[in-house]
Amino acid sequence: MTARSNNYIGRFAPSPSGPLHLGSLYAAVASFLQARSQQGKWLIRIDDLDSPRNVSGAADDILNTLEAFGLFWDDSILYQSRQLEIYHSALTKLKQQRLLYPCICTRKALNRYYAHNPGANTYPEFCRNKQISEDHEYALRVKTESIDISFADRLQGKITENLRQQHGDFILKRKDKIIAYQLAVVIDDQIQQITEIVRGIDLLDSTTRQIYLQQKLGLNSQKYMHIPVIVDQQGYKLSKQTFATAIDRKAAKTTLFKLLNLLNQSPPAELYNAPVEQQLVWAVAHWNPAHLKKVRAIKP
Repeated sequence: MTARSNNYIGRFAPSPSGPLHLGSLYAAVASFLQARSQQGKWLIRIDDLDSPRNVSGAADDILNTLEAFGLFWDDSILYQSRQLEIYHSALTKLKQQRLLYPCICTRKALNRYYAHNPGANTYPEFCRNKQISEDHEYALRVKTESIDISFADRLQGKITENLRQQHGDFILKRKDKIIAYQLAVVIDDQIQQITEIVRGIDLLDSTTRQIYLQQKLGLNSQKYMHIPVIVDQQGYKLSKQTFATAIDRKAAKTTLFKLLNLLNQSPPAELYNAPVEQQLVWAVAHWNPAHLKKVRAIKP
């Protein structure tokens, strides 16, 4: 077994709302190859906070698919649903800094506001300075500042965004009491000591929000590489919401070869239909993220 370095730790964090499809497996393979090419660890996190969307048995199905493709992880799996106490501690820390406020705005009311204000694309701060009764159902928003936050993306280059102007105050705890993705992810990445995040470019605009939370909570920052997402013939991102086809584990060899081509790694023809273990050995040795296309989307 290859010795793992603690200097690099990557991760793949699927949500158990259904089986893996080609788009999610594409991201998994990219993050796996990035970690293994640096003799690093590759961890799994199950993002199961959004309980209404969780599908029974989906987490195990995802793990079985990863194993069928030779994508074996290190260390124990982190389940977000078992981290609630830690997330609430982070909320308390932000509350002590007077950075949180309750918001009772409904999606319908906000959509109506945006329809009448075509140039508006951030939360209009209706509740920022309101006194909200504890009797109301409310979400918790974090106050943002009009500051520029920058980071260097390995594939996309330097990204700079003004947080308040481009994103506004965002939700950290929903009205249904579910912790929001933006908060959970920064806590989890700290717990797992992640050093680099490889994920789809559809999450690029979450990054400055997450860096902001890291700064306010005194957490470490990571490096980033946002890769293209796979879209269908109509241009929609492959997802469980658009009923993307589940991965066929019986076709692992040919599917992995296809993914290596989609990642623009140009595997040799003799690897077609070779065992996944053999394909991965070649892919790790020849992995070059610079060959990834600097585009938002690709079609299979």
